Amino acid sequence: MWLGGGLLLAAFLALALDRLFPLPLAPQYSPLVLAADGSVLHAYLNPTQKWRMKTELPEITPALQTAIIAKEDRYFRYHFGVNPLAIAQAAGRNIFRRGRTTGASTITMQVARLLEPKERTFGNKLLEMLRATQLEAHYNKAEILQLYLNLVPYGSNIEGVKSAALLYFQQPPHYLSLAQTVTLAIIPNRPGGLRLGKNNAQILAERNRWLRYFGQEKLFPAQDIADALLEPLEARRHAAPTLAPHLARRLVRAQSGTPLIHSTLRPATQAKAEDLARNYVRRLGTLGISQASVLVVNNRTHAVEAYVGSVDFQDAAALGQVDGVQAIRSPGSTLKPLLYGLALDRGLLTPKTVLPDVPTNFQGFRPENFDKHCLGEVTMERALTYSLNIPAVRVLSEVGVPSFTSTLRQAGFRQVARDAPRLGLSTILGGCGATLEELTGLYAAVANDGRYAPVALTSRNPSGAGTRIISQAAAFLLTDILAQRTRPDLPVDAASSRHLPRIAWKTGTSYGRRDAWSIGYNKDYTIGVWVGNFSGQGSPALTGADVASPLLFDLFNALAYNSSNEWFAPPASLDFRLVCAETGLVPGEHCANQLIDYYLPGASTSRRCQHQQEVLVSADGAYSYCRACAPAAGYRRALYPNVLPEVLAYREAQGQPTRRLPPHNPDCRLVRGTSADSPEAAPLLAITSPAAHAEYVLDAADQQLLLSCAAAGEVRQVYWYVNDQFLRAAKATERVFFRPPLGEVKISCADDHGRNVDVRVLVRRL
Repeated sequence: MWLGGGLLLAAFLALALDRLFPLPLAPQYSPLVLAADGSVLHAYLNPTQKWRMKTELPEITPALQTAIIAKEDRYFRYHFGVNPLAIAQAAGRNIFRRGRTTGASTITMQVARLLEPKERTFGNKLLEMLRATQLEAHYNKAEILQLYLNLVPYGSNIEGVKSAALLYFQQPPHYLSLAQTVTLAIIPNRPGGLRLGKNNAQILAERNRWLRYFGQEKLFPAQDIADALLEPLEARRHAAPTLAPHLARRLVRAQSGTPLIHSTLRPATQAKAEDLARNYVRRLGTLGISQASVLVVNNRTHAVEAYVGSVDFQDAAALGQVDGVQAIRSPGSTLKPLLYGLALDRGLLTPKTVLPDVPTNFQGFRPENFDKHCLGEVTMERALTYSLNIPAVRVLSEVGVPSFTSTLRQAGFRQVARDAPRLGLSTILGGCGATLEELTGLYAAVANDGRYAPVALTSRNPSGAGTRIISQAAAFLLTDILAQRTRPDLPVDAASSRHLPRIAWKTGTSYGRRDAWSIGYNKDYTIGVWVGNFSGQGSPALTGADVASPLLFDLFNALAYNSSNEWFAPPASLDFRLVCAETGLVPGEHCANQLIDYYLPGASTSRRCQHQQEVLVSADGAYSYCRACAPAAGYRRALYPNVLPEVLAYREAQGQPTRRLPPHNPDCRLVRGTSADSPEAAPLLAITSPAAHAEYVLDAADQQLLLSCAAAGEVRQVYWYVNDQFLRAAKATERVFFRPPLGEVKISCADDHGRNVDVRVLVRRL
């Protein structure tokens, strides 16, 4: 009856107090960023500059509950916030001055005092009692005990049992031994006199006294008490955990006011990635390279398991607080796999499709390969493994920049989405902005059969099923190509190393050698690496192959060493077919050399190869005939190469053996180049120099401009005009120089088949 009446009275008082005195505000906790296993990665001071880390209910062990309740308030589970019997006993002792003076505070009353610290007076004591009654009406006993353990002082600016456990024992409360638990239980009453790390001998004696008392009360097994009494006390103040400082800062800013933020990082993976990156960059110091960033993504869950924003957060000289994972940089060649994947899906090419790799003018844009050399013609797979720029620009011109940037927008590229209206063909060579997080997420999509999902940084915000950006077949073909070991971007001596991981990877280097990228993946992980300087300063040694890939391989060997040996299998949507070795197209009637190639049924082009054209020529080979002017006799059939004009011009410029078509029959009355037997056989004439719409600045009065063109195989002579005034005739492969007038200049070229092409340039002097 006494207990029931007390509860009714408590409820009545709580309702009255709620109106007159609202509950105190919740404590301001120290933001904690937790790892995937619940351990603390990074801790921050709370807004009042105190270490007050929130202890969750599962962290309050039965041993801790037993020790605290037995020492502080043995009737805690039975009273309604105030213990009348304890108050009466304390009043008697205080009035008659018998025994130790005491305040008879329950744990709930102590919580009320800790929430609203006040001077110790009789009136404030009554307010504590009322607050305690109010708290009991709003919280259960476990929650009140949790509040108490989160607020109790441990000296200096440390509050709460979790703060003390981490800062003194480097363990969370539920990992502590019985001796450590009792140590933390006895300090709150005397936080100034019992300072861990300073008064350890005194604390040890007090701890053992309480352990013996608990043993007498049979609160713990005798053997546990005996073991605890023998345990030494080696507590000292440690620094708060500071792993993953960049991610921790990012998450705390994004979830302001949240005491516990559950990240997806794995402590061992994070620590290893930080150590590898730090030690690796230390060796690069003599090359003028000071920073690196790393992101490790689990392909199956999309969870980020390691996040290294810089090699040293505290290194102000190297701008260590910059988050390299989020920094917008030039991606170099790292976007090329996505481009080729889109081209595969659209049927524009297959791995063996041959692409021109010759100097080409794309409406004023003249890209160059990284090594300034051209290979003439290369297969798509070679163009990707050798990261050739000119074929990539050609493919982008066919896929379309808007389509490419739209796919990047789907894959979470925020800067590209903002800049899309202004982007052009240079996008594929790094002429856009991207982050390490975006690029790693893109390659994780390729590893996940072409389905993109944002990487997950917190366990409370997992990635969804994702969006398909390329087909499963295209993703497999890209992986098959990027996993090849015979390639120029393999680091020096890596080919002979037994520790070369089995991965697919791609490197990239930005203009001016300011950014080195290497991003790789296997079935389990995708790892992205950036190396460079946050200041933007370049270095001659800074390339993705030589600088970023060694760190990538070290990371895979260390972090994914025990991952499964499962590799990617070709999907059912892929098939094989014979193609012409010269072009990679379906063999035509003149294709003697053939090989096997993957293709996507229903998507890949079925256009037949015409790399050679059959031409009617005179018996002496001096003239060629169309069907309209072919004589009744005295001619023969011959095969001639049917290649793009720029490829033909490149071969001749390189001194390679070439065969041009003989001049057309001069007696033919049809307009040359438009006869019925030559559609597509005579590509249009193109001016390769000067570049259309370019601006040329002359630093000398007699400086000259180069005139050159790419003409079809049957062209022997071309005619050059400047501002519609005849300049001179020249051979189709001849390089012509002239002194241009100032201002806007019109350059025209006509061939001996009646074709004509113009470009306009602007010429001025310094």
